[in-house]
Amino acid sequence: MKSSPPESAAELKARALRLLARREHTRRELARKLAPHAASGEAIEALLDGLVEKRQLSEARYAEERARVLARKYGAARIRHDLQAKGVAAEIVERVDIPGERERAAAILARKYRTPARTREERARRARFLQSRGFSYDTIRAVLSSGDVG
Repeated sequence: MKSSPPESAAELKARALRLLARREHTRRELARKLAPHAASGEAIEALLDGLVEKRQLSEARYAEERARVLARKYGAARIRHDLQAKGVAAEIVERVDIPGERERAAAILARKYRTPARTREERARRARFLQSRGFSYDTIRAVLSSGDVG
């Protein structure tokens, strides 16, 4: 496979902006995607520094958007773990607002199970399901003991 010549700074910036126009990216993710097209790592770092300075690249914005998307299916612990795995700084991960943990858990449970749990085994199965989605023990206990679907 023949590698293409490195792109100029303007072409590299245009590529980065096209990627950012589609969705938010972390700095690490964008650097990885630009690496095959750049002349050097310094060129990528300079470009990324410029994008951050102009607020075109923001890990905080990425974290908020990613948390919003994942909140439909997952609990706070799972969302925070995902953000850390994507390379978002710990202080940004801690500041991400993930509201309505109990309401989201109840909604997820209602989508998966249409009727209330009748036996201890069913309740345990539902608790494991919510736990695998990253919900806390207190949230799971509150949702399952509320008597709603679950």
